[in-house]
Amino acid sequence: MTTTDTDSATPPPFGRTAAAMITPFTADGALDLDGAQRLAVHLVGEGCDGLVLSGTTGESPTTTDAEKEALVRAVAEAVGDRALITAGVGTSDTRHSVALARAAERAGAHGLLVAAPAYSCPGQEAVAHHLRTVADATGLPVMLYDIPGRTGTGTALAAGTLLRLAEHPRIRGVKDCAYDLMKTAKVLATTGLAYYAGCDEQALPLRAAGAVGCVSTVANAAPREVRAVLDAYDAGDPAGATRRYLRLVPLIAAMMGTEHPGAVTAKALLTMLGLPAGPVRAPLLAAGPEVTSALAAALRTAQQ
Repeated sequence: MTTTDTDSATPPPFGRTAAAMITPFTADGALDLDGAQRLAVHLVGEGCDGLVLSGTTGESPTTTDAEKEALVRAVAEAVGDRALITAGVGTSDTRHSVALARAAERAGAHGLLVAAPAYSCPGQEAVAHHLRTVADATGLPVMLYDIPGRTGTGTALAAGTLLRLAEHPRIRGVKDCAYDLMKTAKVLATTGLAYYAGCDEQALPLRAAGAVGCVSTVANAAPREVRAVLDAYDAGDPAGATRRYLRLVPLIAAMMGTEHPGAVTAKALLTMLGLPAGPVRAPLLAAGPEVTSALAAALRTAQQ
């Protein structure tokens, strides 16, 4: 295994500024493929070189397998080779995740996002077997999703598990939502895994620690501003990156630091901006006027 070199000329395997894209729906709650294409083109045009589809922000628990495949196909058609498309295929059923992975590959995805199984709470060896099985199912690179807040602390990917999984030729990255900097540092120091901040407030801190980029919910509404933080840091201007990052903090807090999930807050802002979004699907509920007003104010601050 080799140590990650975040300054190498090798492009990050899943993009650098990747948006965790919402899934647009029509007013009656159906999948809006035209809207998804228009939103994807907008995000890429505003600086996102990666799009992560059917993650939590994309409301994957309430979209069907057919909708997930159609979404990948439509977005791939719309953006072509201008951005890397990563499809979320994580479920609690290994066979189901394998089927989703193969469908995503057929539809044109460039990579896969796979989380540890939730609810059944398998041990580390079982989690590793699940993730390897999905990685074996296609020829696509895999980004592991380390998010114990949603999969359960018992299935948080242990450092040792990540080190073993890094030996798989198609496991190439980690979306890090574990809030465990020591674990992240250990894996970064001893593997070639490409790390991505999966929580927007960690985008700059993890880049400074060796991550290659972020998978950002906030980028749905402020793609230029999210990218500007990484651009400044990579240009050798850490002070400028910090200024831009701190300007984003109120928006990050408004979108990600309340009882409303990112899918809700991102759709509220996109609707306000006149971009495709539509309603959320139950059990999520739309943001009310007070929340939307606070989001709008935070967005204005971020864009100053």
